[in-house]
Amino acid sequence: MRITVVGSINLDFVASAPKLPRAGETVTGATLARHPGGKGANQALAAQRLGAEVSLIGRVGRDGMAEEAMALLLADDVDTAGVLTDAEAPTGVALIAVDPRGENQIVVAPGANHRALPEQLPQRIEGPLILQLELPLETVEAAAGRATDFVCVNLAPAAPVSDQLLRRADLLVVNETEAAFYGDLLHHGGGRVVVTMGARGAVMLQRGVEIARAAPPRVRAVDATGAGDAFVGAICVALLEGMPAGEALRFACAAGALAATRPGAQPSLPTRTEVESIITAT
Repeated sequence: MRITVVGSINLDFVASAPKLPRAGETVTGATLARHPGGKGANQALAAQRLGAEVSLIGRVGRDGMAEEAMALLLADDVDTAGVLTDAEAPTGVALIAVDPRGENQIVVAPGANHRALPEQLPQRIEGPLILQLELPLETVEAAAGRATDFVCVNLAPAAPVSDQLLRRADLLVVNETEAAFYGDLLHHGGGRVVVTMGARGAVMLQRGVEIARAAPPRVRAVDATGAGDAFVGAICVALLEGMPAGEALRFACAAGALAATRPGAQPSLPTRTEVESIITAT
């Protein structure tokens, strides 16, 4: 199975702190790490580690951060032929603060991601496609319009989108905050909608009616960064492999839970063996 992901590529600067700051507050005593990230790159790597062959289309800057941002994608053999280097914009950066419970705050400077325009896309995108909203909306909508197969749109970060995009998606994935932002618009297209609820698991709906629900295995969360992207990659792989809705949700919840047990976005993404092992053990 070959999946195309059109999405963002970032380098994450992660400060693990004793607590998350309130507005105007300075928190000291943190430790700093750098990890590859970006929702598009994370979801591409997640799907690759779970058994798909993945091609990523995106954009990085012509700078030292690009090599770091791409390192794990290349190490895991994600096809990056569709990733272009931009001479005028830096590689995207995410500034992430994480507390001891794994909760986080994230600020993103998109850089080259916002120069990934529709002209960069092929005229036809064959096979399944995964999208998010960290690239220009015109690019996301153009990619969906050129897709010939299954389309998953992770509506994150939440932003106004066209009704055409919502109706084109075979699968929409949102967290509870994003679900509240979009409301009933999520269910107008007739495709499946998955709402993730953190430690409470996830629910799948169609035309607003619940069709499946699953809970994640109990884990000790260290860093929630990347857990949602692990879920998106996993739910797409599972559904495309033909798993029933409930089984697919359980598989994706397990992938997300495992990602939360390790620091960093891409370093935390689990393998197929790890996901299947924790499902078997629970």
